[in-house]
Amino acid sequence: MTLALLPNRAVIRVGGPEAQHFLQNLVTSDIDSVSDTSGGYGALLTPQGKIQFDFLIYKSGGTYLIDTPRETASDLLKRLTFYRLRSKVDLELADDTLAVLALWGSDKDVASALVSVADPRLEDLGRRIVGPADAIAEELGTAPEGPEAYHAHRIALGVPEGLEDYAYSEIFPHDAGLDQLNGVSFSKGCYVGQEVVSRVHHRGTARKRFVLVESAENLPAMGTDVTADGKSIGTSGSSTALGDVHKGLALLRLDKAKAALDNGTPLFCGAAPVSVSLPAWAGFGWPQDAAAE
Repeated sequence: MTLALLPNRAVIRVGGPEAQHFLQNLVTSDIDSVSDTSGGYGALLTPQGKIQFDFLIYKSGGTYLIDTPRETASDLLKRLTFYRLRSKVDLELADDTLAVLALWGSDKDVASALVSVADPRLEDLGRRIVGPADAIAEELGTAPEGPEAYHAHRIALGVPEGLEDYAYSEIFPHDAGLDQLNGVSFSKGCYVGQEVVSRVHHRGTARKRFVLVESAENLPAMGTDVTADGKSIGTSGSSTALGDVHKGLALLRLDKAKAALDNGTPLFCGAAPVSVSLPAWAGFGWPQDAAAE
């Protein structure tokens, strides 16, 4: 069992009689599926369909809790306030007594937590917990690790996160795997950017995806070019050292990566030689005709 404290995450409370309706018409996920025992994952998009903010969503009583990067939490709160208009919705940034934690290697529920739910993105990520960190650690009988432990766990599973693996307002939900990780509802009504997302999904035109990269050498910072024959085929995300192996994520053009693999062309992330593979959860594959392109 591993418990990790995530001080780089903040919580925004969304309450009021119209909170559900407000969020349902705004974000990519289906808010109807979010309950006191089941969380959600989604994003607020730009009108052009790019990810402006990504987050996890929980429900505690009649209030929704948005678990989002602390670095941009104030910006998200301002954006939600902009969209609120005359809706009967209360918005506030929770104080630091409300901590975000991740738990894996145990499915134990946590009575001292305000929220304790399975991570809605992927079962193997474990549980997501919101509440008083000291009380939660005492109840579980373990001292929490730092965020590095969680990110190593997440990276090994191939799950990207905003700001850790990509900058906001630059990529589309399909690029970041939201369609694969329960982050987009294709059956609910309209939301900001919905037309673009729906068009990409139904036309099957998603060409870039996050994949796993591995190297015997240190992997460079996010945004470094991944190259084949000296030409960029994508950029790197976050990375971690797991023993003698360095693993990371990279957003690649699948057709160009597959063509390089078929042709035996070495791939590099910066100066580090890398191998690439698809995450185990991926419902997409390598393009079959990539070598011919």
